[in-house]
This record gives sequence, structure tokens and C-alpha cells, in this order.
Amino acid sequence: MTISITAAFVWLIVANLRAMFPSKDHHWKFAYVMIAIGIPILIGVAVQNSIWLALVLLGMGAWIMRWPVIYLWRWIKRVSGMETPSDP
Repeated sequence: MTISITAAFVWLIVANLRAMFPSKDHHWKFAYVMIAIGIPILIGVAVQNSIWLALVLLGMGAWIMRWPVIYLWRWIKRVSGMETPSDP
């Protein structure tokens, strides 16, 4: 097992453990830190192993950090004009 996969699994475990405890800011500061740490880990997985494994790990990370992904999707829809006036 490469160091990048080990780091990715540690990242997933830490993110899951932190999500179990309440936070005053709803984990946003932690999410920013984890995203900043996760991107280089994901690049390392893609370089050392394969892009497919990196995409699987990206999906796992997006499942854990779903609110940043949801807000990013909403922002992309609003900026690109895909949002209809009836959308909330």
C-alpha cells in the first residue's frame, strides 16, 4: 500500500470521526482544512496509483463533505445560468 493511499484512508477516518461531534460553526472551518489537505493527497493517489482510484476516493470524500459539494453545485448553477426562477 502506497503512502498516498494510507494518507487518504487516514483522511477519511479523521473526517468521519470529526463529523460525529457537534460544532458551533457546523464544521465549516474543519471542512476548509480537510479540503486543503485532501487535494494534495488526491493528486498523490492519482500519480502513484491510478486516476480511477483517485476518482473513487474523491467520491468517498464528497460523500463525507457533502455540504461543501452541495453549495458548490448551487453556486455553479447560479453562475452558469442553469438555475430557473422557480428554484429556491
